[in-house]
This record gives sequence, structure tokens and C-alpha cells, in this order.
Amino acid sequence: MAIVHKLFSDEEEKKAYEKIDYQLIAIHSTLEDYRLAYYINQNLPINLQKGNYNIQISNKEGETQFTRFVFEDSKDIAWNLVQNQNDVFVPSQNSNQGLFAESNNKFSTKIYLIPEFKKVDYFLKIGNGDVKIDVSSITNCIKKIDRVSTVYNVEVEKIKSKNNLIF
Repeated sequence: MAIVHKLFSDEEEKKAYEKIDYQLIAIHSTLEDYRLAYYINQNLPINLQKGNYNIQISNKEGETQFTRFVFEDSKDIAWNLVQNQNDVFVPSQNSNQGLFAESNNKFSTKIYLIPEFKKVDYFLKIGNGDVKIDVSSITNCIKKIDRVSTVYNVEVEKIKSKNNLIF
């Protein structure tokens, strides 16, 4: 019996790595992340829990972490509820003189997980692999939650910063 090793070209590896095997649902809501996770658990047959690891993002504005609620069901479907925006505090670069020379001013700026969707508050990433998921019924269940204004499916192929969704 012979052992055969197959070598992949860079293009084949890139295509395999970039394969999108998840659905992404955008949620607009004024709810806090833990409350939204609770209400999603009430409306869907899942049990989102705060994850042990946050998602860390660094860019020119600063560095921040996004909280994540996770659940993996018996069909190996991974559910992740992630906030899209977070504040980062940046110290002021002003060289004040006089009365305010000793003041430490900090200004907050927003960092987005997916900058193309700045108005979205949360994303529900459903890693489904080969399992068929009815996204429309999921969005309809989430729409029933009070203080959720809009829910819709996102076309992941059109997102430029989809590397932030690798977790």
C-alpha cells in the first residue's frame, strides 16, 4: 500500500481558506449585549452564553475588545453573538499651557468590528458548515424582540473586512 501526498497550489489553499461556511445576521438594537443574548435564547432554541475569549481588534484609532456570546448545538452549528461597535479612549495630544497644562483629557472614538456596517449594533454569526439553515425564520424570531428595530441577512461575500469574522 502506498501513501500519496497531495500538494496544493497557493491558489487552491487560498480558496479553501476563504470558503464562507457561515451566515451573518445584522441586528439593530438598543439593548445591552447580555440582554439581547437572553432574549435571543428565549425566542430561538439556543443557549447563548458569554464566551471565555473576547475578539480583539487593533487599528490606527486604538485597540479594543468585542464581547462574544457563544453556543454550539448538537448539529455542530456554532452560534456567535458579537457586538459591532465599541468605544476606545484616546489620550489628547494637546500641549496645553497655563491653567490646563496638567489636565489629562481623554476622548472616545468608536471602533467597528465590520466598518462597512457602522449602523449595525450586533452580528449573529451562524457557522453552519454543510447544514442547511433557515435564516429567514431566524430573522423573523429575532424581529419579535422588543427594542430590536431591524434584523437582516448580510451578504458576507461583499464584506471587505471579513477577516475580523474569523473566530
